[in-house]
Amino acid sequence: SGGVMQLIEQIISDAKAMEAEAIRSESDAQKAYEDFVKETNGSVEAKSKDIINKSEEKAKKEGDLIEAKEAKEGVLLELEQLSNFNAELHKSCDFVLKNFDLRQT
Repeated sequence: SGGVMQLIEQIISDAKAMEAEAIRSESDAQKAYEDFVKETNGSVEAKSKDIINKSEEKAKKEGDLIEAKEAKEGVLLELEQLSNFNAELHKSCDFVLKNFDLRQT
C-alpha cells in the first residue's frame, strides 16, 4: 500500500512541476508576444511616417517637374522666336548686300 501512495504522490508532484513549467512557458510566450506586438506596431508607425514623408516629397518633386516643363516650353518658344527673328534679319541683310551697289549709284 505504501508503494501505491508513493506513486500517487510522485504523480501529483510531477503534475505540479509540469503545471509550473506550463505556466512559465505561457508567461514567456505572452511576454514574447507582447514584445512582438510592440515592435510590430513601432515598425508600422515608422513605415507609415516614411510613406507620408515620401508622398510629400513625391508631390513636391512632381510640382517641380511641372514647373520645369513649363519653363522648358517657354524657353523653346523663345528659341523659336529668336530663330525666326534671325531668319528675318538674315533676309534683310542679304537684301541690303545684294542691292548695295544699286543704292550707291
